[in-house]
Amino acid sequence: MPRSIQPLDVGVQIPYHFRCPVSLELMTDPVTVATGQTYDRSSIESWIATGNITCPVTRLPLTDFTLIPNHTLRRLIQDWCVANRSYGVERIPTPKQPADPIVVQSLLKQASLASNSRLVRITAIRRLRGLVRDSEKNRLVISTNKASEILLDVLFSETGRNSSELIHELLAILAVLPISETECVLVSSVPDRVSYLIFLLSHSSIDVRVNTAALIETVIAGTSSPELRAEISSHDEIFDGIIGILDYPLSYPRALKIGIKALFALCIVKQHRHKAVEAGAVEAVIDRLPDFEKCDAERALATVELLCRVPEGCAAFASHALTVPLLVKVILKISDRATEYAAGALLSLCSAVERLQVEAVAAGVLTQLLLLVQSDCTERAKRKAQTLLKLLKNSWPENYVMNSNYFACSDVVPF
Repeated sequence: MPRSIQPLDVGVQIPYHFRCPVSLELMTDPVTVATGQTYDRSSIESWIATGNITCPVTRLPLTDFTLIPNHTLRRLIQDWCVANRSYGVERIPTPKQPADPIVVQSLLKQASLASNSRLVRITAIRRLRGLVRDSEKNRLVISTNKASEILLDVLFSETGRNSSELIHELLAILAVLPISETECVLVSSVPDRVSYLIFLLSHSSIDVRVNTAALIETVIAGTSSPELRAEISSHDEIFDGIIGILDYPLSYPRALKIGIKALFALCIVKQHRHKAVEAGAVEAVIDRLPDFEKCDAERALATVELLCRVPEGCAAFASHALTVPLLVKVILKISDRATEYAAGALLSLCSAVERLQVEAVAAGVLTQLLLLVQSDCTERAKRKAQTLLKLLKNSWPENYVMNSNYFACSDVVPF
């Protein structure tokens, strides 16, 4: 029985033909397969997604995986729900149907034809954007029609033209569609295309800048060639643009999310991390650290650890008054990964700058590290914590060394 009708009167019986043969629950979006059997869409899609190529009921091969909405049965189920409303049955909503592949192909053709008027192209792209926003199913249908490749070609054909509205709509779609490695290479291997994306990072619209950053992050992450990734991150302006998004003064959570993802992707390339420091990455990340959500905070701390591995980054973090207190504070507070990154960053900083050892101890790092080595955190985090404890031995308060209770159940011994 579905959760929504579990507490019903025992006299309420769901008609057999309203139940999905796979889940045995009331169907909310009945669809018919090639064999004539009807299933709930989510159930049959899961069945097919796991590699099954037969009809669950008849066991006959599914020669066609098209799912045809059974509107008649859905209306009958809705009527039954209404008739049993007094027993607590809620009417199932009318589901949105996935985008029609033929319509998608037509819209992509309208958008890509340079001979079409600007209005026709923008209208087509807006309709595609609406479909993309509607559901994951729509995004899958649109992606299977090579939308990313087509729309990327349209985007870069607009270079040098005054078509801000068209660019805005294109980037909004490309920022959420999956892009294959081949398509990523078609961007990252062409200097003019990379330069154009960097140019868009200075656009007057924050939405254009954020969507451009999302596309850049996707391209970097989707390009396996270290040389191409290094070429993208060699531009000073790309770091300026990404830091500008992180520093956006108004409350814009998506700007923080996309900004830190893009910055982390750029900082994976070691030889250009100093460019991130020069662009103000240290101040931007530390000042924004309390504002990140969990996943973004993990990525921000991973970026801090990466930047601490280059002299310029280490010096910049060491000079920021909030670096050590914030890193100590997040240990064991966000997640195992966040704890590992924070401990790694503290280890780099305290190894490079002796003054920070005293600051870390004053901020309460010893208690945090002792708790960490006794926790269920990752082994790498524990190793970093143990190494940091040894490094800080000359800064330990006397009562920490003398009180053996601090070492109970721990493999860290007094020095």
